[in-house]
Amino acid sequence: MNAADEVAVAAFLAGEIAFLDIPRVIERVMARADDTAGASLEALLAADEEARVWAQEECQSCQS
Repeated sequence: MNAADEVAVAAFLAGEIAFLDIPRVIERVMARADDTAGASLEALLAADEEARVWAQEECQSCQS
């Protein structure tokens, strides 16, 4: 998901996670995500927001 990538890259640029943590964050978010292919716009927007929250959580776990 692009949302997870955006959050992870922003965290990297802010010095919050390492460069190699970016794909780890994305992979973990993708593992949690449901398939939204063919979903309504509302469902896609909700999935985007959920992915951003999960990515932030994953970034915080990388800092520990």
